[in-house]
This record gives sequence, structure tokens and C-alpha cells, in this order.
Amino acid sequence: MSEFVRLEVDGGVGTIRLDRPPMNAFSRQVQEELKASAEEATRRADVRAVVVYGGEKVFAAGADVKEMAGMSMADMAPVARRLSACFGALSEIPKPTVAAITGYALGGGMEVALGCDRRVCGDNAKLGQPEILLGIIPGGGGTQRMARLIGPSRAKDLIFTGRMVDAQEALAIGLVDQVVPADEVYSAARSWAEQFVDGPAMALAAAKKAIDGGLDVDLRTGLDLEAEFFAALFATEDRQTGMTSFVENGPGKAKFSGR
Repeated sequence: MSEFVRLEVDGGVGTIRLDRPPMNAFSRQVQEELKASAEEATRRADVRAVVVYGGEKVFAAGADVKEMAGMSMADMAPVARRLSACFGALSEIPKPTVAAITGYALGGGMEVALGCDRRVCGDNAKLGQPEILLGIIPGGGGTQRMARLIGPSRAKDLIFTGRMVDAQEALAIGLVDQVVPADEVYSAARSWAEQFVDGPAMALAAAKKAIDGGLDVDLRTGLDLEAEFFAALFATEDRQTGMTSFVENGPGKAKFSGR
């Protein structure tokens, strides 16, 4: 049983709940539990979309600095790739994912949020990558995912300075997608996730793979990737259901099985 991270499933939505008070700091144990929860959400057929939530007061304020402070390069070298794999596990869930951010999302917390497909934050949120203030850089995907999301210039500004941005600036630069009152963060994130519960699961997974995979290759290769996924979906039950329903009843009325 996980001690600090758990997957709670209700109505087709899986909530990966971070619960290590007071700040949800990412010790190595929490990192491993996060990865395990992401893998469980991937496996479970009753999970059709995922919300990542740190609670009403804070999303996650970063890595456990006390745990890292005494480590040498030799100590960190074998750990660094595992750190990246644990934080990146959310991005590999083949289902829509959304981070529900309250309070601080800093360092590793910001990197976890970047691994989701969408970010909803409260109007009290503070976000950033302050690792430079410790004499290091983000090690869980921050330099790569942030630059892809908001562009290299803005990512360099945040990572070079280590400064925090508030919710409105985060929205303006594209670091988050929606700002709501702090007490509505989870419900807003869940509302976004719920629209996919009865959707065509295999098509959603294919869309996610095509978009994410295409970002790492040239346009021609990305178009070929898209064509392969597009053709493969013609072997699914949902494709038949969707097209038959469209012809007979018009758009938006299909009842998908997820197969």
C-alpha cells in the first residue's frame, strides 16, 4: 500500500492524490509511489481520465531538499534518470490527464503538472522552477517540458531566475490553461476529465500519442505517425459505432464502448 500517493477512482475518473503534509515534498519514496499510481491508472479499464491533486492548500512544493542535500554526484548519477522517469510517468498515461493546482506548484511539483495534458489552477497559485536558487537545474523534466509548452525564451526566464509566477501570469504565458477560485480547483479539473469518461478511449489514446510523438520529430514524420494511428482506428468498435451513429442520428450522439 502506498503511504503518500494513492489512486482514487469514482465514476470513471481516477484521482492521483498527493498526500504528504505539509507541502507534499517529493522524497524518493513519493516519486516511486507517484510512478506506481500512474501505472495503475494506465492499467485499469475503469479509469478513463485522470486528475492529479495535492489537496486544498498545496499542489506540491518540490523535491525533498533535506534528502538531497548530502548527496554527491556519484550518489545522484544513478538516481537522476529514475527521478525523470517517476515524474514523467504521468505523461505516459494513455488517457486525458489534468493537474488541479492549489497553492504552490514548485520544482518537482511544477514538473508533475507539466506532465499532464492540462493544468487548472486556483487564483491563489504560485508556480515555478526555483532549482537555480539551490545551484542546480530542474531534473524531472522541467527544462524540456516547460520549453515545449511555453517556448524556450519564457522557459529560460523562469528557470534562469527561479522566480515564481502567479496564476494570472501563468495563464497569460500558457503555463496553465484555466484559473478558477481556489476552492473550485478540483471540481473544475474533474469537470474537464468527466467529459471523456464515455468517450472513444482508443481514439483519445491515439490522439495523445500522435500529438506528443509529433512534437519530437519533423513535420513529415509526424504526419506519417498521424496517418498510421488514423488508419489503425478503423479496426476499433468505437470507430464503427461513431460513424454509424453519425450517419443515422447526426453528430455527438454515439455511445462508445471504449473498444
